[in-house]
Amino acid sequence: MSRPFDLIVFGATGFTGRLVAEVLMRRAEGLRWALAGRNLEKLAEVADSLGAADRVPLLHADASNEASLAKLAAQARAVITTVGPYTRHGTPLVAACAAAGTDYLDLCGEPLWMAQMVREFDEPARASGARIVFSCGFDSVPFDLGVVFLQHHAQQRFGEPLQRVRGRVRTIKGGVSGGTAASALATFEQTGADPALARRMADPFALTPGFRGPVQPNGDSALFDELADAWTGPFMMAVINTKNVHRTNALRGHPWGRDFQYDERVMTGDGPLGQRRARLLAGAAKAQALLMGWGPVRALIGRFALPQPGQGPGPRARERGHYELLFIGETAGGRVLRATVRGEGDPGYGSTSRLITECALCLLQDVHAGMTPGGVWTPGAAMGLALVRRLQEHAGLQFSIDAA
Repeated sequence: MSRPFDLIVFGATGFTGRLVAEVLMRRAEGLRWALAGRNLEKLAEVADSLGAADRVPLLHADASNEASLAKLAAQARAVITTVGPYTRHGTPLVAACAAAGTDYLDLCGEPLWMAQMVREFDEPARASGARIVFSCGFDSVPFDLGVVFLQHHAQQRFGEPLQRVRGRVRTIKGGVSGGTAASALATFEQTGADPALARRMADPFALTPGFRGPVQPNGDSALFDELADAWTGPFMMAVINTKNVHRTNALRGHPWGRDFQYDERVMTGDGPLGQRRARLLAGAAKAQALLMGWGPVRALIGRFALPQPGQGPGPRARERGHYELLFIGETAGGRVLRATVRGEGDPGYGSTSRLITECALCLLQDVHAGMTPGGVWTPGAAMGLALVRRLQEHAGLQFSIDAA
């Protein structure tokens, strides 16, 4: 039975959901799509501001109402959801999509919840044909796809995979949103309440049930990376991205080896100043670990220091944002290959809204069920180089192999 919509954006009245709708207005020629949320009046305001009042249907759905989510999922081939924190609001929609055979895409950076979803819904999604794809924004698409891209070229050039890949953030300029802050606080609450969850949060293989690879490089300290020729410190999103990269390798059947190692760090520069910056980041990482178990401080941060959900950087800040990532890979025999990924726009919003849109369009238009069947996927495993091509053509990303 044909469904009335190819794609529904759930949460379109939120800050990021509205940005996704703006991108779709430019990219959705020939696509049957709709906006969904719990407040039709606010949805109508969004549609009117986008000039889409007579072009895009509006649907009512509530994250706390399972019946409305089941109805929503049954009407579309795919659903994008920006309604987070997913730990609190995401499970019913995943369940609805897994039951209905509807593709699901989100911006989740909450690996504990993702691990739970893998355990609960991978088999139902396989049975229904639903492709459940988490982390379709800045965390973790440029990192996940950066490794896929580099490993592809290593196989072409060397005839073997890279046993270790280092992800290094050269530059990053962008704002933090209330939604991102709320997701971080939700994770703090989980890990602070249960030491077992804190251990799982630190596990790089938390998203690969049944498989455990080798000990991974330590990402908490300041160190000089000789291959990057720079001092480096901890990267706050590594705890999310590294898990997704290892899941991509596992879902693909470990083409990079079962002994594959991957870590992410921020490049802070050379000389004494770079060393001091790296040490400051290391100190901040230790402080963050302490905060996970310090309830009063978490509450204080949530109340005073962070933006509220629905807030985010303005248009000028989103346009002026950018990022550049370096990936350095080594084969078992010591051969080295480098790649650079550059992104235009604020990473958390200007870029993220384009990333998740292209992920959805890639699933709908480029990656059929015979290529990627139902199950819980990562962007890199589900779409691979097809998504790399889309991101370069439509999302302002550049993937390149560096000269030797």
